[in-house]
Amino acid sequence: MSGYKAENTVRQSITVTKRKRSSVSEPSLDLHEKSINQESIPRPLGALALKSHRYRAPESNRRSRKSERPSKSSRRRRRIKQERISRSVEREWVFSASNCRNLKDKLVLVSYNLLGVDNASNHMDLYYNIPPQHLEWSRRKHLICKEIGRYNASILCLQEVDRFDDLDGLLKNSGFQGVHKSRTGEASDGCSIFWKDKLFKLLHHEEIEFGSFGLRNNVAQLCVLEMNCEDPKSKLRAQSSGQTSTSPRRLVVGNIHVLFNPKRGDIKLGQVRHFLERAYKLSQEWGNIPVAIAGDLNSTPKSAIYDFIASADLDTQLHDRRQISGQSELHTKERSFRNHYAVSAAESISRSRTNEWSHEELQLATGGQATTHVKHELKLHSAYTEVPGTLRTRDQCGEPLATTYHSKFLGTVDYIWHTKELVPVRVLETLPTDVLRRTGGLPSEKWGSDHLAIACELGFVSE
Repeated sequence: MSGYKAENTVRQSITVTKRKRSSVSEPSLDLHEKSINQESIPRPLGALALKSHRYRAPESNRRSRKSERPSKSSRRRRRIKQERISRSVEREWVFSASNCRNLKDKLVLVSYNLLGVDNASNHMDLYYNIPPQHLEWSRRKHLICKEIGRYNASILCLQEVDRFDDLDGLLKNSGFQGVHKSRTGEASDGCSIFWKDKLFKLLHHEEIEFGSFGLRNNVAQLCVLEMNCEDPKSKLRAQSSGQTSTSPRRLVVGNIHVLFNPKRGDIKLGQVRHFLERAYKLSQEWGNIPVAIAGDLNSTPKSAIYDFIASADLDTQLHDRRQISGQSELHTKERSFRNHYAVSAAESISRSRTNEWSHEELQLATGGQATTHVKHELKLHSAYTEVPGTLRTRDQCGEPLATTYHSKFLGTVDYIWHTKELVPVRVLETLPTDVLRRTGGLPSEKWGSDHLAIACELGFVSE
């Protein structure tokens, strides 16, 4: 009962308070009137305040909503962070430390493995963590061509091209002409060489089908290109360097995609040997002109195949053919990348006793010569090793740390080589490995292939 009385007393006091307030307010209030005196509306404790007939959320709710909105400072910090991330995935040109001002005639050579459409669909285990839209060719082809346009390329050496008509149409709009060679057998991809039509004209083109020599179905291309002296800039350069119209700049451009299979080092070595032999002969046939070769060699910088290209000599008996390309494998337990580089000569000799090269393997590697040594006549230099880089992007030799990245490999297999008549002026730096790992794999939103394009500006040494 005491509780009821107390409650009744409270109600009565509230009623008295209401009457007192109403006695000092306007005698009547019509809520349907257009004009309302807001100050005359009684506002008892806990009642909903009326203001312009609109609901007004409690102050606590309004504060919580404001707190959900990012402040100007937080939005600014987020924008700065995004800009930093964007800059970290940008690629920059790095210039040679040598004085290249006297080099009048220059060209920009780009090598790019585009990731064949069929190759991607047939090896989805390499791209299981890649968003499907990043693998769509309809999207990738525009990304690739847009990227090539940023490099102001003169010559393109492209690998894993299985949609040549698409590329040809897009690149023609940018002034390129090109030739293509498809792989033999069941594979649908191949190699393509493009050049800027206003800068060069094609004098000679030949194709190499390695299957004709028992070296699988891979292919390569060789072109003889001549600088177009009809271009006003070329004329001006020719006059300033004392050249006549009878001595235009010419060079051999080679493009190759070597067999992937790491266990068949004999075939890989045979392909590289034959390719270099033919490039040298072509150079001699056209008057000992410079040579620039590019492509995907499916071999790492510390491999025996790399050493063969750089030194022009390789003793097969010092190397296990299954390790001759130095290709990497993914350690599935530790989920870390492990490189199988070429081992020391003593270790190689001990291995060769249990992994001797058969007669057939030596025949494929040496081209049928009665020797265990493989040689070539070109004196080649790797473009990237001649232009200093940073430890974030280069190995101890100066080669990029990585030119390709998918779920089972992170490393370098793409190169640009040249003879001494050409000098690297600048190279396009690759991406640091930590930046690549953050992408989760290639292709990505920004990059249209599982390889990174490599590029070098080469200058002709004055005669």
